[in-house]
Amino acid sequence: MLILSRKIDEKIKIGTDITITLIDVHGDQVKIGVEAPKDVKVFRQEVFDAIQNENKAAVVDTQESGNEKAISAMSALSKLLKK
Repeated sequence: MLILSRKIDEKIKIGTDITITLIDVHGDQVKIGVEAPKDVKVFRQEVFDAIQNENKAAVVDTQESGNEKAISAMSALSKLLKK
């Protein structure tokens, strides 16, 4: 893991297409901005984990009881992504 120190408005480049900008720091909360191409998905870790869990559950549900549960799982996933 690479650990970097940055001040407000300083940036970090990842490859040529992704830029991370430190926006604000208040106590133990840090706000960052992420600029990336539209085809690069950027998620908070907890949302990414929830998506992975929903995907795994959808596969199991599909195998056990057909497409109805898979559609329900995808609906739940869509609601999660809208938060």
